[in-house]
Amino acid sequence: MHRARKRFGQNFLQDAGVIYSIVALINPSADAHVIEIGPGLGALTRPLLSNLDHLDLLEIDRDLVAYWNQQNLAGLRVIEGDALNFDFLAWAKRCPKNGSLCKVVGNLPYNISSPLLFHLVAAARVIDEQVFMLQAEVVERMVAPAGSSDFSRLSVMLQARYHMEQILEVPPEAFDPQPKVNSAVVRMIPRADFNLTDAQWASLEKVVAAAFSQRRKMLRTNLQAFAEKLVLSENELKSRAQDISVDRYIEWAKAIAK
Repeated sequence: MHRARKRFGQNFLQDAGVIYSIVALINPSADAHVIEIGPGLGALTRPLLSNLDHLDLLEIDRDLVAYWNQQNLAGLRVIEGDALNFDFLAWAKRCPKNGSLCKVVGNLPYNISSPLLFHLVAAARVIDEQVFMLQAEVVERMVAPAGSSDFSRLSVMLQARYHMEQILEVPPEAFDPQPKVNSAVVRMIPRADFNLTDAQWASLEKVVAAAFSQRRKMLRTNLQAFAEKLVLSENELKSRAQDISVDRYIEWAKAIAK
């Protein structure tokens, strides 16, 4: 029996009710193009595969790669690799052009969740939906509105690219071994109105990083480096990073990239 490995952040989902709810949320049609990150022992994998013609698994743990290859399940393709280095854009481009949906799903390891979410942004234009289980604290930051204490760099960058919704809360008892934190499921759908160029996106990353670099300080201080290109109102100059809307950050990014 495979033992969960701490270095891979493994906590295996085992609650049947939670599993049913997540699979129902993903609701894959038989021809959907789906990849599951970190399948573990298959809590989501097997019920997903029962609804799909084909399912890709991305797994870094060699023992689990061997386990899944030994299962010899029809329609299952096992990819050994690190999700942080995987080319999701190239994978998504192989999605059949017959109207079937392209989805990325998984119970993400807590130790790589934020960098992985940023890594996936590069493929957002060709992915229809992402459904992930994450540490509840991370999901709260992802969906936090401007003005709240949870609103952060992660909130701005992801909300600029996706519509996001927290769907389900998951207690530690749903896993083996039990994590010390609560989990939550989030649905992420790329924004159809996203229109930033690569240069504008890079500017968004810079201005948001600068704004949140010292959360307690006013933007007058944090955005001093952009003073020549940005026209901030007196109210904005006295504000802190968490008080500015995502749309306003996008406006600033476009001004800086000119």
